[in-house]
Amino acid sequence: MPEREPAPAAGRAERRSVPALCLCAVLLVLLLPALVLYGQDVRPGAALAVQCVVVAHTGGALARVLTDPLVRVVGFGFWLFCYVWLGLAPLAMLATDSYPWGFAVDAGAAFTSAVLVETGLLAYSAGAALAGRRPARTSAVLEPLLARRITPLRTLLLSGLALALAAVLVPAQGGLPAFFRSRQAVNEAASQGDPGGAADQALAAWSLSVPAFWALVALLFVPRAPGGDRTLRGARWILLPVLVAVNVVVNNPVSQPRFWAGTVLLTILFAAPALRRPRAFRAAAAAVTAAVLVVFPYSDYFRYEKREPVEVVSLAEQFTSNGDYDAFQQIATGVDYVRGHGHAPRDALGPPLFFVPRAVWPDKPDDAGILLARHAGYAFENLSAPLWIESYMWAGLPGVAAVFALFGAAGRRIDGVRHRLREHGGTFAALAVTAFGFYQIILLRGSLLFVMGPLTLLLLVPLLITGRPDRKAAPPAAPPPSAPPTRAAAAARVVPEPAGPAPAGAAPRTAPSTPSTGEART
Repeated sequence: MPEREPAPAAGRAERRSVPALCLCAVLLVLLLPALVLYGQDVRPGAALAVQCVVVAHTGGALARVLTDPLVRVVGFGFWLFCYVWLGLAPLAMLATDSYPWGFAVDAGAAFTSAVLVETGLLAYSAGAALAGRRPARTSAVLEPLLARRITPLRTLLLSGLALALAAVLVPAQGGLPAFFRSRQAVNEAASQGDPGGAADQALAAWSLSVPAFWALVALLFVPRAPGGDRTLRGARWILLPVLVAVNVVVNNPVSQPRFWAGTVLLTILFAAPALRRPRAFRAAAAAVTAAVLVVFPYSDYFRYEKREPVEVVSLAEQFTSNGDYDAFQQIATGVDYVRGHGHAPRDALGPPLFFVPRAVWPDKPDDAGILLARHAGYAFENLSAPLWIESYMWAGLPGVAAVFALFGAAGRRIDGVRHRLREHGGTFAALAVTAFGFYQIILLRGSLLFVMGPLTLLLLVPLLITGRPDRKAAPPAAPPPSAPPTRAAAAARVVPEPAGPAPAGAAPRTAPSTPSTGEART
């Protein structure tokens, strides 16, 4: 079992494999883009040239994450989205001048959109690089927050709350059959009611899905008490099957968005102790990347009431005809919108103040996805608005650079703390950071006004069921910044030798690491 050492020690113990990095880079930067363009009537242009730079940037960054000796779940989620949705998909669109929706993207908007995307990527990379260069030391805010651990009593209370909500809200929303209807039927039913009722229904759905999800995760990974706990063990055996059944009902991929159902499944998998270790994480992340490219395009089988046989098509056709990959086209639509309406810095207040009702704030900014859909003249308004275009609509390219530099720095710091705490089960880092790492695909796809409510609930619930770790179980704290340990001091930290002469040539014994605190057995 790996020792619980700070990140620098882990970095010295395991180095990045250069052959693996080169292999991943060739596959992601050269082979897959060539496969996307194979057989297409490519139309060269300035926007396509910039997009090739975006593909190289995102593919190289994803290759680095997939071969990194550190576990970077936040970085993986970010670069996976950028590579597929803003790298390969726009490459196919620009090469063929074909887009999922009807809005015509002119050459100027396409070029500006590609530059806008690359500006955000460069800012994110710069922020992450600067944060990664900082010496690994205990953060006064971040480390205590991410080191919080699930408590058994709060876990049981959340489980009871989740079951009570299910008993009340499942019948109120139409009973079990309503949760296995297609998303098309669910959306049509919501559109027939008044907007306020639809908002209340969405709030009720998230209030049911998120607590049920976290109750299941908390029961699976609640830390084991040092002396055992028969009451907790008995309660777990009773509650686990019930919560699994509840999650099958309220978090299934039939009536729930695939991005959310994927977040639930991947959080449970990547929060497991085995996948918190670098080698296993890299293998699982590579498998997820392959699944996103191969399986995800066909996972919308249950979206429509009338289901047709699955037809396998090329990646280029999927990217240019499937509305799930509309991120680049929505960015181009936003660029065209800004041309006519200018920037609106005041709209940046909308996402952080999402909870303020419009009755109190009549001039509350509109959802960016709805705004872009209306600008394009679509009859439907349930569309994405990627973070790139929202920040561009606020303050142009400087706004994009500022938002993504901060996002990159924060993500890298969070990944670093999570890696240092990887041997501690049931922590906020092991569970909530993992959930955010995959949920950020929804965050990046937008729109923010739609995402902020579920995201707040997703992070608030684990915060409420965790507490400060006991001193005995707490992770080893780094020395204060005023007196950083030197290499000589670290090397001198040895266990005193027993009395008597030591064998000739014997090396000093280093202090053994504290044994890992694992999760309770299921």
